[in-house]
Amino acid sequence: MLVRYKKTLEKIAMGLISYMPQEKDIKRLMETIQQYEQQDDWVLYLWKKGEEYVGIIGVYVQDAVATIQHITVVPSYRGEGVAFEMLQELCEIGQFTTVQPNDETEPFLQKYMPVLKEADA
Repeated sequence: MLVRYKKTLEKIAMGLISYMPQEKDIKRLMETIQQYEQQDDWVLYLWKKGEEYVGIIGVYVQDAVATIQHITVVPSYRGEGVAFEMLQELCEIGQFTTVQPNDETEPFLQKYMPVLKEADA
């Protein structure tokens, strides 16, 4: 289930985002978290499976269009459909007319594009 980010989840969120190759640098990671905390149009969700946070998805929202900035899953949960579930729930919450990748997330999201296209319909 998607859980909206709040400050008490900062360390968990940083750990999850650090699985993304472009977020390995601690300075960039801190800047990313600050962006989600300080800018209302940047929204971060953690994916909770049971009692464990196993994925994260972050979007930049402009005019009800959500552009996926970050998406990753804990390595031990990869291949279990977690990313698909996160995207599906993100599309189903009804806050966005369109959900789309950015340049960095597009290669990862290529296989999920049919789900994103359904959200637009």
